[in-house]
Amino acid sequence: MALRLLADRRDQLGRTRTEVVSRLHHLLLELIPGGAKKFLSAQQPRALLNTVRPRDLVGKTRRWLASELIHELVTIDKKIKLANAELPDLVASTGSTLQEPTGIGPSGAVRLIGDIARFASRAHFASWNGTAPIDASSGDQNRHRLSQAGNRRINRALHIMAVVQLRRDTEGRRYYRRKLADGKTPMEAMRALKRRLSDIEASRPLHPALAVATTLPLSPRTAILIIRRAYPGPRRPTKDYRPCRVLHAHGGRSVR
Repeated sequence: MALRLLADRRDQLGRTRTEVVSRLHHLLLELIPGGAKKFLSAQQPRALLNTVRPRDLVGKTRRWLASELIHELVTIDKKIKLANAELPDLVASTGSTLQEPTGIGPSGAVRLIGDIARFASRAHFASWNGTAPIDASSGDQNRHRLSQAGNRRINRALHIMAVVQLRRDTEGRRYYRRKLADGKTPMEAMRALKRRLSDIEASRPLHPALAVATTLPLSPRTAILIIRRAYPGPRRPTKDYRPCRVLHAHGGRSVR
């Protein structure tokens, strides 16, 4: 829960920065012909303001407001830098391997850590995040369409992950090209890649308590309690979540 709150804070800072930059663009467009370029750092608009000396009251007010927004932008950038430095350490402290695949950052990993463990299987997780396709077959035509349901934040994280993998020489790009060679359209191949990435992330260990419970000389009942508290799953054991199977592999006995 604490990790998710920090991830929400990081996203909120990003949205606030976008809003401040948008307002700053509007003022600079009134002060400078042509305005400023789209992507701004705090130093660039300050250099532009130094070249403007309006004489009328409206112009002076605009320049003052732009200067105030620049100060806000500096403060927000410092907070974003601090948040970006904290999140990787927090993700690493959980022992999670969710960041190993190319394309997923600390913010996306934090959200996945809190959500993947809630689901009994990879298929359940894919249905929840919107990467599971919807059957749209008709007659002899067998096809699937994009799901508009699901958690859009997680879906966005998986989409960014897929786009980054397509830009680099990764297994994701090779998988995408194989789907194109099989006759899939680019959109269908992208959906297949996102589903594959969802399955890969859902199959990764999320918490070091799993290793602790299976390596330390604990009683089976104690190990089960550690696993269920640190890695909450469904009440009934399922195909993809059976703590007892893990214990059997290490010489433990099943506990009901």
